[in-house]
Amino acid sequence: MKKLLLLLFLGSFLISHSIFSQGSPDYTGGLKVKLNEDGSKYFRIISWAQFWARYTDDVPDDKSNTDFSIRRARILMYSQISKDFLILTHFGLNSLNADNMSPVGKDESSQLFFHGVWGQYSLGSNHAIGGGLHYWNGISRLNNQSTLNIMTLDNNRQSWATIGLSDQFARHIGIYAKGTFGKLQYRVSVNESITNNLQEETDPVNDRSAVYAGRRLLGSKDAGKNFAGYFDYNFMDQESNFLPYKVGSYLGGKKVFNVGAGFFYHPKGSVIASENGVLKGEDVAIFAIDAFYDAPLGENGSSITAYATYQNNDYGKNYTLGQTYETGSMLYGHVGYVIPNDNKKTKFQPYVSFNNRSIDAIDDNATTFGVGANAYFNGHNSKLTLEYLNTKYGGNDAQSFITLQAMIYL
Repeated sequence: MKKLLLLLFLGSFLISHSIFSQGSPDYTGGLKVKLNEDGSKYFRIISWAQFWARYTDDVPDDKSNTDFSIRRARILMYSQISKDFLILTHFGLNSLNADNMSPVGKDESSQLFFHGVWGQYSLGSNHAIGGGLHYWNGISRLNNQSTLNIMTLDNNRQSWATIGLSDQFARHIGIYAKGTFGKLQYRVSVNESITNNLQEETDPVNDRSAVYAGRRLLGSKDAGKNFAGYFDYNFMDQESNFLPYKVGSYLGGKKVFNVGAGFFYHPKGSVIASENGVLKGEDVAIFAIDAFYDAPLGENGSSITAYATYQNNDYGKNYTLGQTYETGSMLYGHVGYVIPNDNKKTKFQPYVSFNNRSIDAIDDNATTFGVGANAYFNGHNSKLTLEYLNTKYGGNDAQSFITLQAMIYL
């Protein structure tokens, strides 16, 4: 434990020193290039990186308890030369570490790939349609979460409910519509489901449990498309839906209270086999309701961020994969509090999170508890996060992690 505390202290010092030694200016409008005098024609570039130092309490004897990784390294650019259309490209890599790096950077985990590429056309001032590899997802706020301003260390994993099953890293190829009706925001989409997913080498056996392989085993005619939507009502300040990415915490910069509901539906997305080996498709249906509140508390610089969701997951009979995806239900919530501080630039935000999931396949529950704190040096553009996370799956022993993250985005 003494070694761990020393590591975290040195990591905090070195990383924070690196941040401040670069003399990063206030973010203001970001890296935006105007292409005409009034700025109506422009392109904007956003770049961010998240570095992790993680301690894991339960590892094999030959494995170090502490490891370093690049959690995310991304570049996003969008541009408009007319208010009638927009193009966005987003690429980068994720979770690069010593075990998946390659000698000359050519293997899969070392490669940049497109997270999103889509074009969009305006239908008046409040509505738009688009298509491509997009992130206009259904289900919940957290399934549309921006990775730039997550309040907790990382997003609740089960809220990204289709990663690698029907989509490529939370993005589908398809068409979408989005917009507002007064205080009600909506996003709906029709998408292709991927063929070569996380279960490309798994087939169903003897009616025991479903396998998410509908498109591969039944064909694209019966199991090729999926449908998604999310709707949220803005009771207080109106949030922007110019881009699909939902904000994790405004740090008291807005007064927001939203209630939302969403769904994901993939007809015959999963497959189950009878005792005679006959394959039958099972519909995948996920829906959620959620609420988000973020507001300043008085005039002393403090604020609160709170989120709660209920999600029902039906991936097919007794479905489970990697202690991550399961047929069952989930309750998740988190609360954070920005401590009053006269220094308007530096802010501290302790938080707690909790996840409880019911799992049909094992007739038991899984729980995750997290407690952490953010230190913001320039809002979300420069911050440190330290988090303790404890997870328990059914009758398995609990596992704990302590992670330090340094993040910068410009």
